[in-house]
Amino acid sequence: MITHVDKDGRPTMVDVSAKEPSLRTAHARTTVHLPSHVAEALLASGAVTKKGPVFDTAIVAGVMAAKKTHELVPFCHPLGIEKCKVSVDFDPSRTTDVVIDCRVAVHHRTGVEMEALTGASVAALTVYDMCKALSHDIVIGETRLIEKTGGKSDYHSTESAA
Repeated sequence: MITHVDKDGRPTMVDVSAKEPSLRTAHARTTVHLPSHVAEALLASGAVTKKGPVFDTAIVAGVMAAKKTHELVPFCHPLGIEKCKVSVDFDPSRTTDVVIDCRVAVHHRTGVEMEALTGASVAALTVYDMCKALSHDIVIGETRLIEKTGGKSDYHSTESAA
């Protein structure tokens, strides 16, 4: 069933007014693949480039993006996000990869999957932007939902969520 289409086949925002508010959480992850020389430069500098602290800036950008998801994605409900935690760090098993996790929570009638996915994605774009002077061979990899709770059903990825 397509939920963002009305009875006449026109786009519409889903009506959540009859739903009971409950705790909704989501965890999304994006991986950024760096060329080895970029990863080495970041490791050596403490993740700082000429543009500034890469990981810290990506964290701020991710939180800001999660809070503005409704302005970016059509029909997303504006939410007063109660928690948004973005973490950015090198993958300990593959130091050419940067792993970005965004965890969001709210008590509301609708979930926060899009907010978590948006936060992780924009944090990844920020890593790219702050490192592109070192190389344009940076690849923003898979962005995926790791977990969501609340609403009709919970979801837990079958892949490791470390």
